[in-house]
Amino acid sequence: MGNVQVAVVIPVYNEEENLPELMRRLMPVMQGMNKTFEIILIDDGSHDDSLEILKSFTKDEHVKVVELTRNYGQHSAIMAGFSVVQADIVVTMDADLQNPPEEIPKLVKVMEEGNYDVVGSIRKGRKDSFLRILPSKIINIVARKITGVSMRDWGCMLRAYRSTVVESMIQCHEHATFIPALATVFAKRIAEIEVEHEERYGGKSSYPLSKLINLQFDLVASFSDFPMKLIMYGGILMSFLGVCFGIFLAVARLAYGARWAADGIFTLFAVLFVFVGMQFFALGVIGEYIGRIYVEARKRPEYVIEKVHTNNQREILI
Repeated sequence: MGNVQVAVVIPVYNEEENLPELMRRLMPVMQGMNKTFEIILIDDGSHDDSLEILKSFTKDEHVKVVELTRNYGQHSAIMAGFSVVQADIVVTMDADLQNPPEEIPKLVKVMEEGNYDVVGSIRKGRKDSFLRILPSKIINIVARKITGVSMRDWGCMLRAYRSTVVESMIQCHEHATFIPALATVFAKRIAEIEVEHEERYGGKSSYPLSKLINLQFDLVASFSDFPMKLIMYGGILMSFLGVCFGIFLAVARLAYGARWAADGIFTLFAVLFVFVGMQFFALGVIGEYIGRIYVEARKRPEYVIEKVHTNNQREILI
């Protein structure tokens, strides 16, 4: 992708309290690797002083700041960073310092020694609340089922990608996606290692439970048509049960008379079940087609870059 060996891509949203400490720890780590590097910081529509702090970091030639027009979400912000990165290995991480920068060399070393396309991470001794851990466990189960890849921790953003995988993800142009799962579509060799996990350094998390739920929907909708198939198969099952109920009522009516079936009311239920089941089946089939048309026809950009700030005292318009 370029002559830079390692790049770190970090989405930022209202992290003014964490940014100075982040750079204080990250820069020595990158310099100590003895590799050419760049740091891509993406301001995802922050409302605090994060952008101004980020701009101050561009005095260093290794730092680029991507300014987005508004808040697009963590994964879209990372994709924006991918679009300007120029490195053979790209590492993603969060800005809240729960992902220790000191773990980056470990990811890069494993990727180089094993010639992997993706190196994921497992948060050891996770420092999150139960309300954060439980949804993450559900996401892990769903992601493993949908992708067929047995990774243990899909929610940790501290991950390393080959440039070929990054380029392939950029070409997808998907508005709502789940980057760790999308990367597995293009990766041949995948590894996962344990990394340390720390308490959030400062401020409050901008990833509440509602966003985790939305992320779950993005994961399912982007990589599986299971919800639509569930409706369709449910309709088939309901129709089948309605037919079986109708047969049972017919036999019982012949054996015990009309009063046993409440003078036809139960038979009406059986017919209703059949038609309701057929309706769900039809909706499922239509949903299959509409879902595919929707995905193909939707051309909205997943992010819009306002400017890219660098150390050459000018702002690159995109």
